Amino acid sequence: MSDPIDACYVPRRAPVHADLTLRGLRHRVTRWGPPSDSPIVLLHGFLDAADTWQFLVDELPDDWSFVALDWRGFGGSDWQPDGYWFMDYLADLEALLGEVTPAAPARLICHSMGGNIAALYGGIRPGRLAWTVNLEGIGLPTVSPGEAPVRYARWLDEIAKRPRQAGYATQADLAQYLRTRNPRLTAPRAAFVARAWTRRNGERYRLAADPRHRIVNPILYRRDEAEACWRRATSPMLLVLGALSEFPARLGPTGTDEYFRDVFPHVTLVRVAGAGHMMHHEEPAAVARLVLEFVSTLAARSA
Repeated sequence: MSDPIDACYVPRRAPVHADLTLRGLRHRVTRWGPPSDSPIVLLHGFLDAADTWQFLVDELPDDWSFVALDWRGFGGSDWQPDGYWFMDYLADLEALLGEVTPAAPARLICHSMGGNIAALYGGIRPGRLAWTVNLEGIGLPTVSPGEAPVRYARWLDEIAKRPRQAGYATQADLAQYLRTRNPRLTAPRAAFVARAWTRRNGERYRLAADPRHRIVNPILYRRDEAEACWRRATSPMLLVLGALSEFPARLGPTGTDEYFRDVFPHVTLVRVAGAGHMMHHEEPAAVARLVLEFVSTLAARSA
């Protein structure tokens, strides 16, 4: 069996990397396509990085322009010395949009954590978004207030210790681990993701994401507040679920199609057959077809 790194996915469209300072912190951004003052903005999920949007970008039209952000503490962006608070990502998104699409409503394609940020933002700033393609940014399970004392204590314990990463001897080791966790991920794409997710650290490769992201969040997830934001959104959303994803089921009654249609205004709900939560890694061509159909439908309505 050949080393997965030897069979690494080869991009069809060349990415261009640059640094952008947002709210005093250096962020890495990745661009594809011709220059534009209103590119489509790509927002990655937890522990991911902008680079892995490559699979989806390669399936979309060559004349589409994209810009993808590495969130603070992920990928090639700087780590935040004082830790991470979710609301900072809303402010980072607003700062990013002010830089890359200042004059036009923004178009977003986002996954998981990125989708949650975008869904909240769409209701906080109604009218700022033209449309959103949301790949399973569907919130977190409801947390009982009674869990607060234990959660606070756990947070205090965890911040008192310096989180460590064991790392990997080779990027191929991580690629093989990713395929063990997700057999739907092809070997070339697993190799590409392993390169995107790691940095050389001495004799080993560590994950590029700050390990402090794994410290428990002391702020309990309040789904009713998220719903209040979601319901205020005014722009169309394509909500894409993986047919094999376990994420909606984890949400119980707040993970049903009826629930999503109730809390997300102007939503079109679709599923990607044969794909799980990481659908843009597993079935990028299928996701791209859904994006193209959604955008074409919106264009026909406005014609």
